[in-house]
Amino acid sequence: MKYVDEFRGGELGMNIAANIAFEATAASGYRLMEFCGGHTHALSRYGIADLLPASVRMIHGPGCPVCVLPIGRVDQAIRLAREHGVILCTYADTMRVPCSDNFTLMRAKSGGADVRMIYSTQDALKIARDNPNRQVVFFAIGFETTTPPTAVAVKQAAVERLKNFSILCNHVLTPAAMHAILTVNGRVELDGFIGPAHVSTIIGSKPYEVFANDYGKPVVIAGFEPLDVMQAILMLIRQINGGRATVENEFTRAVTREGNLKAQALVEEVFELREVFEWRGLGSLPHSALKLRSAFAEFDAELKFSIDYVAVHDHKACECAAVLRGDKRPQECKIFGTVCTPDNPIGSCMVSSEGACAAHYSYGRFRDSD
Repeated sequence: MKYVDEFRGGELGMNIAANIAFEATAASGYRLMEFCGGHTHALSRYGIADLLPASVRMIHGPGCPVCVLPIGRVDQAIRLAREHGVILCTYADTMRVPCSDNFTLMRAKSGGADVRMIYSTQDALKIARDNPNRQVVFFAIGFETTTPPTAVAVKQAAVERLKNFSILCNHVLTPAAMHAILTVNGRVELDGFIGPAHVSTIIGSKPYEVFANDYGKPVVIAGFEPLDVMQAILMLIRQINGGRATVENEFTRAVTREGNLKAQALVEEVFELREVFEWRGLGSLPHSALKLRSAFAEFDAELKFSIDYVAVHDHKACECAAVLRGDKRPQECKIFGTVCTPDNPIGSCMVSSEGACAAHYSYGRFRDSD
């Protein structure tokens, strides 16, 4: 299949691995963060770490929208469903995220709350049309990739005058998290980033130039196939060896410098920056998330139902916050793979397939020796 099979070839993969081993000669080593959970998944699924020399260390980043969603935001959704009697529509992974008192949206549903799993924003709109006498709230989460579909849904609701539709907006911004990793949470020493793929199809490669120009950190945007990731690692090594820091685009088949201008304009029309937003693991970051503009305030569930956000501490034994910052690896959490498993997740990193803990557990990478 074009753009899939040719990026999974074993012979070419071994050639790239040989080049990496030959060129990874820096005495200080190479500390590379894959920001996106899709890359973490690829690293574990295809055993890429086994092909890398010891001098190349891959550090997991916060790039899973379910993982970075703080407990208090899930609590908000549960309160809407249980106390306000709304039909709450949400994507599958958020159903199992543990929140206060180890409660989840799935448990709220089993207790009688009307929580419905959907596959797209259009599903939520249809539920609102089909239930004109019920309030329907879409629990909107995600990075820049999933923000345009939410904007489309809000605009459709406005055109159709769907007064019973609103969104609980939790859309967050990738560059803000990268800034935080390098500054506010800059305890992790990094030599470069593998930039996200799907996010970059929307925002382009231009927003990452600040990390090369101001921080001196090279960025290579990569696709999600194994050869994409390996080639990105090689490109980063070559930049570091040459003392360069630029933004390179390995994923040229889908990403441009400017990105999807139509999608960006749509998001700009519907949303504006929040003053501050809490991220799991990164804390409260300024201008790191979106909210609806005043013109669409009638579709803002936080305003419509006067539901405030209350910050909640993570489970004491859970190291998700440290994993999301790159401070720790999943297997360094004391409850990883024992108390905390995909069947019984204690933290959000074990819920989503893009979460670092779930990826390590699912493909047995936690058994790797140091």
